[in-house]
Amino acid sequence: MQTLGIIPSRFASTRFPGKPLVVIDGQTMIQRVYTQACKAKSLAKVIVATDDERIFNHVQSFGGQVLMTQLNHQSGTDRCAEVALNFQDMEAIINIQGDEPFINPLQIDQVAQQLQQNTALNIATLAKRITDSTQLFSPNIVKVVFNQANIAQYFSRSPIPYLRGIDQIDWISKGVFYKHIGLYGYRRQTLLEVTQLPSSLLEKAESLEQLRWLDNGYKIGIGLTEIETVGIDSPEDLEKVRPYFL
Repeated sequence: MQTLGIIPSRFASTRFPGKPLVVIDGQTMIQRVYTQACKAKSLAKVIVATDDERIFNHVQSFGGQVLMTQLNHQSGTDRCAEVALNFQDMEAIINIQGDEPFINPLQIDQVAQQLQQNTALNIATLAKRITDSTQLFSPNIVKVVFNQANIAQYFSRSPIPYLRGIDQIDWISKGVFYKHIGLYGYRRQTLLEVTQLPSSLLEKAESLEQLRWLDNGYKIGIGLTEIETVGIDSPEDLEKVRPYFL
């Protein structure tokens, strides 16, 4: 299966303007993400999709492949769809987060493998078991529940499932919870379709676009991973990557 990796990358960010070009131990964020993505065995090609000339020129300067996209995209998914239109030979698209400088290429391969092995899936993604209460109760950590066939049933910023009759202090020890790892694989046609759907009520309530896809009947496969991811959402989050260089 011909698979294209796309890294959406925008300069304008409310919490961290210019984030893709921040230097982390000698290399920019976007260069680190691109380098890691290129290590994935499943990807025939990796493209950075941006709307900013500074990012465009920088990616070219280190030899990366990059395409300029429209300014008015609402999400990275929309940006990926625009790029996918240029690659009709690609059967699957992997949307790789541009703010995870140490993304593990094995996780990219795992997402691609789900689509390869299960033709009933429209979309594939990953989840990791939550082991501490801080993550469980943080609205910035998206939680997911899935059925016995590993098909997503719901995503939420709240802890799910709710453990009735159990003190929240004990939820981690008494229940099983998973956080969503924001790495998506789509069949090409699915990607083009979901970006044309109107926002759903659940999507607006949780501010999670994947709920729009579930609302419209798309099957999202959940692969389980033990690998932790490190996303950079603010300048303060740069401290998260310090252990990688110790």
